[in-house]
Amino acid sequence: MALGLAWPAAVGLGGEPTRQNDPSPDELQRAKQAEKIRVDAAKLAEKRTQPDHPDNGEEKLYANKIASYSKCLPHNRLGEVDPNAYKALLQAMASGLNADFESIPLGLGRRLTDPQAAFGFDLEGADSHHMAIAPAPTIAGAQAASELAELYWMALARDTNFLDYASDARTAAAAAELSRFSDFRGPKAGGAVTPGTLFRGNTAGDLIGPYLSQFLWMDIPMGALLIPQRMQTVVAGDEYLTAYDEWLAVQNGGPSGPNHFDATFRYIRNLRDLAQWVHVDALYQAYHQACLILLGMGAPFDAGNPYAKSVCQDGFGTFGGPHILSLVTEVATRALKAVWYQKWSVHRRLRPEAMGGLVHLTRTGAASYPVHREILNAQALDRIHSAHGSYLLPTVFPDGSPTHPSYGAGHATVAGACVTILKAWFDEKFVLPHPVVPDGSGLALVPYGGPALTVGNELDKLAANVAIGRNAAGVHYRSDYSESVLLGETVALTILEEQKSTYNETFSFTLTRFDGTTVTI
Repeated sequence: MALGLAWPAAVGLGGEPTRQNDPSPDELQRAKQAEKIRVDAAKLAEKRTQPDHPDNGEEKLYANKIASYSKCLPHNRLGEVDPNAYKALLQAMASGLNADFESIPLGLGRRLTDPQAAFGFDLEGADSHHMAIAPAPTIAGAQAASELAELYWMALARDTNFLDYASDARTAAAAAELSRFSDFRGPKAGGAVTPGTLFRGNTAGDLIGPYLSQFLWMDIPMGALLIPQRMQTVVAGDEYLTAYDEWLAVQNGGPSGPNHFDATFRYIRNLRDLAQWVHVDALYQAYHQACLILLGMGAPFDAGNPYAKSVCQDGFGTFGGPHILSLVTEVATRALKAVWYQKWSVHRRLRPEAMGGLVHLTRTGAASYPVHREILNAQALDRIHSAHGSYLLPTVFPDGSPTHPSYGAGHATVAGACVTILKAWFDEKFVLPHPVVPDGSGLALVPYGGPALTVGNELDKLAANVAIGRNAAGVHYRSDYSESVLLGETVALTILEEQKSTYNETFSFTLTRFDGTTVTI
């Protein structure tokens, strides 16, 4: 059935649109206005700067592609990718042809996750190719060494409850060793990593109050439902990819087994719980839930909301609850397209489990790879070997990382986009009432009595929790988080910029960016 959508139409008995009269002057004017808004948005997108997309040079540097993502392709006994398979991947990424993608040789059956998304366009916000992130750290560099060391310490401390960080010997050892790395870029206090800064995000708000954002603990009001955030957790010590043959099979795309679950649902208490949360979440879930929590508690909107001072109107489809609930999720797919271009077309960074393989093979003398000496000499490696008999990086997920490159991170980019929308919409300075923390068992929430927790700080913390939760699982690095939230922020800001001409109301959005500066739309 062909639908003539140029003009408003009634629908006839046969389902076809009919028109009794010619369009009125007002209808013609409205159609022209609608066209102009869309054309102006397209022109705005066209005028955005075309950035360079530098990579870190490792793909060309190493003929055996040891620093590049190759999971699911066939590998030799050292875990080095078959050169012809990798060449086929590069050919597909260069041509964009579906036939070339279908010709990529796979190993043991797992499939690559959506490399063609790198070529996708969108009708909102900056084009994915019009945004850039910095080159990823190199495997031979001190920054990558510190990032991998952080992941080994996360694995060692996965079952330590956040409330026990100040008193636990493992977290004290982790903070002390990370402080000694020459290029560790996580937060510090007095120039050193402390149990209070350990594994936290990079914004000022990340360091205030509990490790976890209130939006991952508070009950969620969803219509007539009130949903507690107890979740299905995996049991302590449930680790994977610690045996070499298991690790190699997974690099080749082999099957994996199931996690082992606790029969009792609990609130998130530690990194293992958080890693499992981000293993199965719907990608914008945390931010939709945060939005429902804020709306449910009556959190004030940004002062620039056009209805904040209205004496006779409330927002609804525009600048009200339904608007923000849809907008906070609307940016997610655009964020994914932006980061998938970075993943597949630009950086193709190896996953942490693969870098852990380079470390293991070098430490055992099976090979000699150019990983930085600071990670080879790390105390964390000796602890991992004592626990598991290898120097491989333990993962929470049985199948290790997803089947797409590490940099940037999908969860982190979506986090940056969705949290930016929420910070634009709500008053960031509003103090959350009745904050909570879980008890030691994770079965109940108890009152939190520390420093005040504001909307803006807890939203920044939420973005970090979700992104770094993936690090805690062993599937991403710190720089995957820190660069990708900025990419997501850019996606959201360009969408807000384009949408501003679609509203009849006079409004403004002012928000704090992840770097601490403010911006007004």
